[in-house]
Parts: sequence; structure tokens; C-alpha cells
Amino acid sequence: MRFRSILMATVGLSALFASSAMAQDAATVAFLMPDQASTRYEEHDYPGFKAEMEKLCASCTVIYQNANADTALQQQQFNSVIAQGAKVIVLDPVDSSAAAALVEIAHSQDVKVIAYDRPIPDKAADFYVSFDNEGIGYAIAKSLVDHLKASGAAEGSGVLQINGSPTDAAAGLIRDGIHRGLKDSGFKTLAEFDTPEWAPPKAQEWAAGQITRFGADIKGVVAANDGTGGGAIAAFKAGGVDPVPPVTGNDATIAALQLIISGDQYNTISKPSEIVAAAAAKVATTLLKGETPEPKSTLYNTPSELFVPAVVTSENIKAEIFDKKIQTPEEVCTGEYAEGCKKLGITQ
Repeated sequence: MRFRSILMATVGLSALFASSAMAQDAATVAFLMPDQASTRYEEHDYPGFKAEMEKLCASCTVIYQNANADTALQQQQFNSVIAQGAKVIVLDPVDSSAAAALVEIAHSQDVKVIAYDRPIPDKAADFYVSFDNEGIGYAIAKSLVDHLKASGAAEGSGVLQINGSPTDAAAGLIRDGIHRGLKDSGFKTLAEFDTPEWAPPKAQEWAAGQITRFGADIKGVVAANDGTGGGAIAAFKAGGVDPVPPVTGNDATIAALQLIISGDQYNTISKPSEIVAAAAAKVATTLLKGETPEPKSTLYNTPSELFVPAVVTSENIKAEIFDKKIQTPEEVCTGEYAEGCKKLGITQ
């Protein structure tokens, strides 16, 4: 009888483990992104995440939703994917503070949360995957400072600073990095702006006002991403400023690469979102197995992996973007940008 009990217990445990393995293999994972102001989420982040998930867990179901900069909509989406059985949620929050409550909801239902791109300072997620946002801010500001000095800009010259959304903790990190890059640079910040929802039209409207206010005293603009940088460039062009002062960016969007090729934007940050998306997929499948992902660092009491990006200017755009096949000449060197691509050696 004792042997029979042990045998039955062994069979039961085997069935339990098999059932658990099947649940992991057929698990549902949600990928919730914050807005559509940037094209990166549909063009890079989600495709990169989905492709890596298909490699790591072919039978897993991936739910993708975008909140279109609406905090209430993101909460509805978050609750919806839990109701649909998601065991891991990759969350890039619209509002980093409000996302703390979402993490609490998930943890109360034994659902894991991976903070993605934007951290959640007020409540520790299970993991955080991103590029080093503070490092991005420092890098674009330092690059601009070095360029202004090399171009002979006078000590005490003025710059504008355009930050990202005030509800985005990652934007706050980029802002802090910009402050560090400008500190002790010899250049003064004429004015600074937090761009609601990262919206380029709002950055453009603000920049237009500063052009009227400061005019030729503006020697450069540190913009936190390509959208806000593009808004600033549009404001200069609409105001008849030629040449446009050097403007920074971040994300290496096709539009920004074209502006660098034409000479209207000074720099951007190459951070192929597929890298972070693939890392998030690896963390998700590790969590599904009941294992603990290995962190490379810690941010806001959350185990983290932060990737280091590259600054791109006209001097290295060929090597960083085209030689690495992040974008192709066919996608970027179109129409009016064809001649600029030839001058930079991108095309023959």
C-alpha cells in the first residue's frame, strides 16, 4: 500500500509539473505601450517583442495595445489584459506615478509586471528594461556643448531646453541628464519647457514663442527626442531663421535621420528599440517559468537592465545607422535627401 501511495503521489506530481509547463508554454503576455506621438512603438518595439516571443515561446499569446497618451485608457487596457489571462504585462506607462496602482493590482492577482522604457518610481515592478535615459540626456547635451565650442560659440551663449512629458519618469531622467550635460558648460539655459504628452506641435508652439523672445541669442536647442526636436526645427523654419541652430534629438526616427542628412538637426540617439524589446521578451519568458531574471543594475528599487545608446551626427550616421542596417538608404535617402546621402557617402 505504501509503494502504491508513493507511486500515485509521483504520478500526481509529474502531472502537476507537466500541467505547469504547458501553462507556461501557452501563457498570455501583454505588451502595453503609451502613445502614438512617436512611430517607434508600432514600427520597432512591438515587432521586436513579438519576434523574440515567437522564438522563445511559440505557443504564447501576445496582446498588444497602445493607450494613445490616455492614462484612463491605459488602466482599462491593463485591467482588460488581466481579465484575458495575461500572466506577465510589459508596461510602458503613460503616467509613471499612476502606474504604481497598476503594479499593485497586478501583484494582487499574481501577475508579473515588467516596466519598459519608462520606470515606475513609486512601486517596484518585477523588472525594468530600458536604455539608460539619464545617460541619453547627458549624451545629447554634451554632444551639443562640444559642437558649440568647436564652432566657436561665445562663452555665455544661450540654449533652449525642451524636455519630454511631465508625467513620464523617463523624461525626468533625460531632463536630469541634460542638466548634468549643460552644467559648467559655459552656456546658459535661456528657457526650459516640459512638453505635454511629448507632442511635437506643443514643442513647436513653445519654441516659436522663445524665438520671438530671444531671437539670435538662441545658439542651440537641447530637445529630449526627435519629435520635440522636429517641432523646434519647424518653429525656426516658420520664423525664417536660416541656418537653423543645432538641435538635438533622440530615437533615430527616419524623419530625424533625414533632418540630420539635410543639416537641419545636429544629433539623435541610436537606440534600436528591438534590443530592449527582445530583452523584455527574455525577462517575460523567464518570469513565466517561475525563475528570477538576473539584473545588471537596480533603479527605483527595481532589478533592471539598462542599455547604452550611441549618439549619431552627420559624421557617423553612415557607420551607426546604415552600416549596422538599422535603416536602409532606400527608406531614408528619398527625394530631397538623395543628394545629402551622396555627400555623406551613404549612397553612391
